Amino acid sequence: MIVWLNGTHGVGKTTTSVLVQQLIPDSLVLDAEKVGETLMDISPGLPATDNFQHWPPWRQLVVETARRVLDYTGGTLVMPMTVLVEPYWHEIRTGLAEHAIPVRHFVLHADQDTLRRRIEGEHPVPSAFRLQYLQPYVEAARTWLHAEAEVVDTTHLTPAQVAAQIARGATEGSSDA
Repeated sequence: MIVWLNGTHGVGKTTTSVLVQQLIPDSLVLDAEKVGETLMDISPGLPATDNFQHWPPWRQLVVETARRVLDYTGGTLVMPMTVLVEPYWHEIRTGLAEHAIPVRHFVLHADQDTLRRRIEGEHPVPSAFRLQYLQPYVEAARTWLHAEAEVVDTTHLTPAQVAAQIARGATEGSSDA
């Protein structure tokens, strides 16, 4: 099974994924961003883009990497990764379904003020990359994302509380959320 942690950049997916992994027996964390980093290292380079998710091989390799790791290890993969483009999410989810891999999809959510405070407080110079995805997240949440997942509002929760809620939700059933 895959426990996919979605949500905008800076909402706490990476922090939460480590905590969720500690709560779900036989689980591992697989950060799909590393797949993108591998593609970014190709020399002289793939076609220019502002986001490696626009490269079709990224989506295909995320599916294939998850499948191969699960074939090798069994158990559960906890995957923290922002996916805000609906066709990309459907491509990944369909690819996983073709390999009979159930996905529990969670969206970590926080209100815009909280997200800005978190992003701006994280480093002396706030991440422009993270800030630029706040509005696309709002649009995705409004139009499709929240309907495709279990939404966990992290605004007033600690990372440990968020992880406990997700771990409970993930183990209550393995339906494709």
